[in-house]
Amino acid sequence: MKIALIGYGKMGKEIEKIALDRGHKIVSIIDVDNQEDFESAAFRSADVAIEFTNPMVAYSNYMKAFNAGVKLVSGSTGWMAEHGEEVKRLCTEGGKTLFWSSNFSLGVAIFSAVNKYLAKIMNRFPAYDVSMSETHHIHKLDAPSGTAITLAEGILENLDRKDKWVEGTFQAPDGMVSGSTRCAANELSVSSVREGEVPGIHSIRYDSEADSITITHDAKNRKGFALGAVLAAEYTARHEGFLGMSDLFPFLND
Repeated sequence: MKIALIGYGKMGKEIEKIALDRGHKIVSIIDVDNQEDFESAAFRSADVAIEFTNPMVAYSNYMKAFNAGVKLVSGSTGWMAEHGEEVKRLCTEGGKTLFWSSNFSLGVAIFSAVNKYLAKIMNRFPAYDVSMSETHHIHKLDAPSGTAITLAEGILENLDRKDKWVEGTFQAPDGMVSGSTRCAANELSVSSVREGEVPGIHSIRYDSEADSITITHDAKNRKGFALGAVLAAEYTARHEGFLGMSDLFPFLND
């Protein structure tokens, strides 16, 4: 398979290694200093482009890839609120293809399934209140993380007493804490921490007067995310439309 990379930071380099190990060819690498390559023959020859950048440029990258007729896999977050409906419509009605996920890790996919199942169980036990926290490296621009939002939505779908998530506390890289975990009974608090080079930690806690139950996913490095992105690219090369992890891993639909 011919793969183009959009974004050549730490994730892009990790994806490159895994793609080459799996026998694929990298035909184009686009970063901030060679945006004109979106119009190159090399980029247009790609079966799939894999994009990991940031909220400010992700949508623009999608449009450029779509205009070049290249299918796209992306793990960029923070763009969905403003452009989500338009991008989905381009994929469902306009013939474009995007496989998007807030997190490509197999471990997170399993964690997401466990999260939904636990929420279904806890729906019967109103004595437990639920909250969430996520920790990422200081370079991550959006908060809460896209993964935390996806996990929160999984809880809201299965826990009748909660109908919206709200931002809790935010600990900045300098240690300053703002916000509050106090919220209405129908709200799910999601707190964020930015420190060091943490790849990603997500914890969900159910708390009652008697005890508490906590589930946590702790990423050790970027390899799991990179492998998932390449697996998604292999899937996307054979499929069309607006795709996600529930397409790649059907157990997420159970």
